[in-house]
Amino acid sequence: MSERSIDVDLTRSSSGQFVRERIYKWLLFGCAALTVIVTGSIILTLAVDALTFFSKVSLTEFFTGTEWYATSDGGTFGVWPLVTSTLIITAVSAIVSVPTGVAAAVYLSEYASDRMRSVLKPSLEVLAGIPTVVYGYLALIYLTPALQWVGVPVSTFNLLSASIMVGIMIIPMVSSLSEDAMSSVPDSLRQAGYGMGATKFEVSTGIVIPAAVSGIFSSFILALSRAIGETMIVVMAAGLQPRMFNFSNPLDNLLSSGQPMTAAMVNAVTSDATGGSATYLSMFALGLTLFTITFAMNLASDFVAARYQEEYQ
Repeated sequence: MSERSIDVDLTRSSSGQFVRERIYKWLLFGCAALTVIVTGSIILTLAVDALTFFSKVSLTEFFTGTEWYATSDGGTFGVWPLVTSTLIITAVSAIVSVPTGVAAAVYLSEYASDRMRSVLKPSLEVLAGIPTVVYGYLALIYLTPALQWVGVPVSTFNLLSASIMVGIMIIPMVSSLSEDAMSSVPDSLRQAGYGMGATKFEVSTGIVIPAAVSGIFSSFILALSRAIGETMIVVMAAGLQPRMFNFSNPLDNLLSSGQPMTAAMVNAVTSDATGGSATYLSMFALGLTLFTITFAMNLASDFVAARYQEEYQ
């Protein structure tokens, strides 16, 4: 007897339902397309004004210069002092946030009871919702005097306080995303580890973390992208003095003031520079440079997540 394939349509075929489904489809498509249009519009706006800036300032001066001195009628526009300050803040904030965030994620995923998790995880979400201006105020008024009190010779405005506070700010992002990645690891892997005589700590560090490494690394990149683009904390706590990285005394870079790219952008738009001047247009060149850096980091995150992602049946 020959077999026949039977196609069964389980959806309702009324004309009204068909019209509504088409409307839903195009409405959802419009929402998805809107994100692409907004992103493309931002890139286009930055690129157009950045090209105007580079018609006034050479690419060589901008990308190889080691001095940034912007005035209302011109100045020197070497981006490296701003880039180095940005990278210092990003690196130190990673030292603060990554170990703390992963440790918190391991506790929430592997050690905390359901009751404790129901208290701690919402608390982390509240921490993520605190306005960044509050973090900047805490860094300037409390953290910097505390560092001076314990003997750290920081200036009133310094990169160390700003870096620590940025690191504290992105801890919830690291811990929440890492905990989600660890929770997605099948319990069968944990049970196999326990069956081999492993302790909970050995299972957490030797099985769960390696199995969730793609999600954990993605949380690192997203958090650091957030740190690179942070504005209010660095404006309030880091200062507005562009400084090139001091290779002879690296620690001095943390203890003294600096000006990251975001702070320079704020300074450009709030200064006395007129629209169309090189100082005003530098905001768009810095924005495009910042966008390129974060875009490259997100591409690296996607690559690592795809490369090391574990698939479970």
